[in-house]
Amino acid sequence: MSNELKILGICYGGHDTSATLMIDGKLVAACEEERYNKEKHTRSFPSSAINDCLQKFNLKINEIDEIAVIYDPIYGIRETYLKTALEDEKRINFLINDIEKIKLLNNIKEIIKDNTGFTGKISYHLHHLCHFASSYFVSGFEDALLASYDGMGEIECTLLGIGKKGEISVVHEGNRYPHSLGLFYSAITHYLGWKHHSDEGIIMGLAPFGNSKNIVPNSSKTYKEIFEEIIIETGDYNFEIDKSWIAYHYVRDTWISQKFIETFGPKRNSDDTLEQHHKDIAAALQDRIEEIIIHQLKNAKKQFGLKKLCLAGGVGLNCSLNGKIIKEKIFDEIFVQPASGDSGAAIGACFLAHQKLAGTLKPKKYHDFYLGSSFSDNDIELVLKSRNIIFEKSEDIFSKVASELFNKKIIGWFQKSAEFGPRALGNRSILTSPFPKEMKDILNKRVKFREEFRPFAPSILAEFTEEYFEIKQESPHMLIAVDVKKEKINEIPAVVHVDNTARVQTVTEQNNPEFRKLLEQFFKISQIPVLLNTSFNVKGQPIVNSPEDALDCFLSTNIDVLAIGRYFISKENQNN
Repeated sequence: MSNELKILGICYGGHDTSATLMIDGKLVAACEEERYNKEKHTRSFPSSAINDCLQKFNLKINEIDEIAVIYDPIYGIRETYLKTALEDEKRINFLINDIEKIKLLNNIKEIIKDNTGFTGKISYHLHHLCHFASSYFVSGFEDALLASYDGMGEIECTLLGIGKKGEISVVHEGNRYPHSLGLFYSAITHYLGWKHHSDEGIIMGLAPFGNSKNIVPNSSKTYKEIFEEIIIETGDYNFEIDKSWIAYHYVRDTWISQKFIETFGPKRNSDDTLEQHHKDIAAALQDRIEEIIIHQLKNAKKQFGLKKLCLAGGVGLNCSLNGKIIKEKIFDEIFVQPASGDSGAAIGACFLAHQKLAGTLKPKKYHDFYLGSSFSDNDIELVLKSRNIIFEKSEDIFSKVASELFNKKIIGWFQKSAEFGPRALGNRSILTSPFPKEMKDILNKRVKFREEFRPFAPSILAEFTEEYFEIKQESPHMLIAVDVKKEKINEIPAVVHVDNTARVQTVTEQNNPEFRKLLEQFFKISQIPVLLNTSFNVKGQPIVNSPEDALDCFLSTNIDVLAIGRYFISKENQNN
């Protein structure tokens, strides 16, 4: 290993901090800091994530050849703060109020050195190029259109490019701050009473309960018509946010303007009743975002003729959008990287740094994104004994758990390495039966404590995908919401959303052999190749990372059984 090129990717300077490790051109570890410090979407320096990446391969920090950062702070400070302040005097106060953020960005290299002791080379990489690389180089597509949509990078908020035979080129530099679909989505998330840069997925889940064609109270216009006035298409690949409706570019955390409030009413507080009006706003937002992006992608397909799409950036986590892209049949296949947001951009920084050092790099299909903290059965048993947990070690854990699932029990399922990204893909999951329909509400009331309108996702044996869902490609990362076939809705009602869609995960022998064994055992008993799969956490907490985390969640909720490694733990057997 000593002669192999070792790159450490770091996401720091914004939200969702993380670290990734690449050895000899292969991604081998990826960890999110929130899993360790228990602060969702943390902005803290990813010390624990870095340490975990290194410890997995017994590396010391100065055995790393290069640290690659997902942001170019010099370019970012100049474009986002200095230039905009010169062009618009209202931005001067924003610059002054953000001085601590500017100092942090300007000192990233020193902060990395101080926190790690690293003495080698640290490289900066453009944010959206990191998103491009994070998706393209793991997709297995030789040629593809590359699209990145998020809040913002250095100054750009969208970017379109082409990946061709391992080389990335930019074909459209996209919209610049404050003209951002991601930030506008966050602004509406804030207005509707949820947390920006955190709860955007809740708004996506709320949208199908609304109707953007309804008339806005005290107006002659529909919600959709007003949102068309807010987000204005200005060309094949361009749009503008009418700045009279927003405030986030002048006052941090204000988000929306007085004009928006005068049109739609006061901001909803988190404990206020959720009205149809709020649902209609969510619907209009989702409809307009989909309309803008699909318009751009259709134009790009027409201009460049590429048959495959690699999507990244925080907006890539919008499963409904991704499903609409597939439904429009613009591309033969799309790929969405499982950690599509900023944490996953650290993957791209690794690839870009490696390519520059090694001189060549080709896309490769990655099946394994289980790259986080890993624990052996011996590690697990030591924890169980230290906590005086009554357990049974079972060599046939799969059939035992499948039987409990068939009996409508709620299972905490903890196996091997943690997933990278916000979705639980069968290693840090809470599982239950997808039928009857009431299982959704039972799980929510007993364990998850989420908003009742939010859907749960199905995991399916991949070979049955087209029998149950309207999709003709794989969806291994649970990032595509597709229609459930009408004749199958009553078989798996607990995982079907109000609009008859589901955010499906396809499971193969290659991408998760152990989780697949459990699905196979459940299918053998039930003749249903689907399980309800949600992340192993409660509302407001990151996904569990360690055996200790799993036990804490299990013991503090109404999960019936914890299957952790080969250990079977029943709640009713514990001495509470």
